[in-house]
Amino acid sequence: MALLKRSSGPAPDPDPEGRMPLMEHLRELRNRLLIALAAGIVGIVVGFIVFDPVWAFIKEPFCETPQAGQLRPGECTLIFGGIFQSFFLTLKVSALVGIVVSSPVWLYQIWAFVTPALYRNEKRYSITFLGLAVPLFLLGTALAYFIMDTSLAILLGFAPTDSVAAIQIDEYVSYVLIMLVIFGISFELPLLLVFLNIVGVLSHATVKKHRRWVIFAMFIFGAVITPGGDPLTMLALAMPMIVLYFVAEFFMFMREKRMPAEDFSHLSDDEASPLVEDTRPVDDPDPLDEEPGADKR
Repeated sequence: MALLKRSSGPAPDPDPEGRMPLMEHLRELRNRLLIALAAGIVGIVVGFIVFDPVWAFIKEPFCETPQAGQLRPGECTLIFGGIFQSFFLTLKVSALVGIVVSSPVWLYQIWAFVTPALYRNEKRYSITFLGLAVPLFLLGTALAYFIMDTSLAILLGFAPTDSVAAIQIDEYVSYVLIMLVIFGISFELPLLLVFLNIVGVLSHATVKKHRRWVIFAMFIFGAVITPGGDPLTMLALAMPMIVLYFVAEFFMFMREKRMPAEDFSHLSDDEASPLVEDTRPVDDPDPLDEEPGADKR
């Protein structure tokens, strides 16, 4: 009977230190990673199916250079020097297609994992960010593809006139993928600044204060991160980033300008604000000021 009475009460907290929510958080992260991985695998399969038109699209910038027809005049020729190189080429191109095709799924999984930690007034920006992240990434990759033929012509133009450009197919694909990914991710950086401003981590005053250093860092970033390192690629990456940076700064300025003087958005729903307006009449005495046991007449 004593045992029954002891077990009839409420169940104890399985972990008073709060490790159970952490395990649930990790379980959610695992599930979302599995969903994103499954979407990526489906995208890779799609990449295998559409490999031929995608490869023709990727090869086009090199075919526009004069060096493309040196091995076989009138034909665009790349070489490969390994047994497994053609297989890894197909895998790389298919992986690129898979990342692009599955981007709405894995971007949604990232946001769905992050947004529970945001406050209610910050979650409404999630759909907007998702709607802007993919077009900005595609805009960056489109710019990289547009300037790639000119960049390749500049880089290959330094070769002596009596030499022949025997470009390895694997090296060329790696160059294309790096260019597309770098330009695509770089175009997301201004969106990250806006996100940090919305969640209260980064203010417009801080961005304005370090504006000149940020612009200088963007030129250095464009010169270091691009695989060719030529001035055209550096400027093509840095200038749009600077324009997007000013757009992000303007958004921060307009947002903070419309904000009220006292912002309590950082407080949780159950937490009281530090200032509570007293709405009682002036003549109404505060009951806390009365002495205990005073005669109320």
